Amino acid sequence: MTISDTSSPSRLAVLIAQSGLCSRRAASRLISAGRVTVADKVASHTLHLSDSSTIRVDGKPLPGRPASCYYLYHKPVGIDCNIRPDDTASIASVLAQLPERLYPVGRLDKDSRGLLLLTNDGALTQRLLHPDSHQPKTYLVTVDKPITAELSQQFAAGISWHVGPHQYQAKPCEAEVLAPYQLKITLKEGQNRQIRYMCRALGYRVLDLCRVAIGELQLGALAAGALRPISAEELALLQTRAC
Repeated sequence: MTISDTSSPSRLAVLIAQSGLCSRRAASRLISAGRVTVADKVASHTLHLSDSSTIRVDGKPLPGRPASCYYLYHKPVGIDCNIRPDDTASIASVLAQLPERLYPVGRLDKDSRGLLLLTNDGALTQRLLHPDSHQPKTYLVTVDKPITAELSQQFAAGISWHVGPHQYQAKPCEAEVLAPYQLKITLKEGQNRQIRYMCRALGYRVLDLCRVAIGELQLGALAAGALRPISAEELALLQTRAC
């Protein structure tokens, strides 16, 4: 879905990124290099602006800010969520098909599949990814051996695991056994490869991991590798959840 966007005060790097010129990280590098001016004065990182009309990079005005776009994407196994234009396995090749410069909200590891939200709405992205948003994400998980009756209680209690010398702790989450080898897990956080590590800590190996929902957004019948714009109703639900 594409909508018009009303500007609100944002950090300078965010406004540059929202123009589609480059990523926010690249924009920060441009500011550090003194290549960005605001009202003909060299800009600092701490500026908050609503109007991008006086921003110039290397003396040139920013492109007009594009309308906000929102797509759902069924990421297949083998696609990497890191944006690397020269990597054929990168999601960059998928993003290149879209009418605006979009980015994934969060990520799924390369071995996992399922629902991703793609957007250029930086403000919404920040709200959704903020730890306090508690945005629920639901996964169907298939493991390598029959699931014990205690598993749901173990997930509800919070599971810890180690990666090298580091220990990690999951918040309590919901886990519903659907079949002898399959369960549905709902998280409100997103640590790196969290479900795989939690399952491994309990003695299971994940064979298949599919994210089927982000809040009220559903994967549904969207085919692997397919994209679709979100509806107005879906966007309203997403924005309400992210408030």
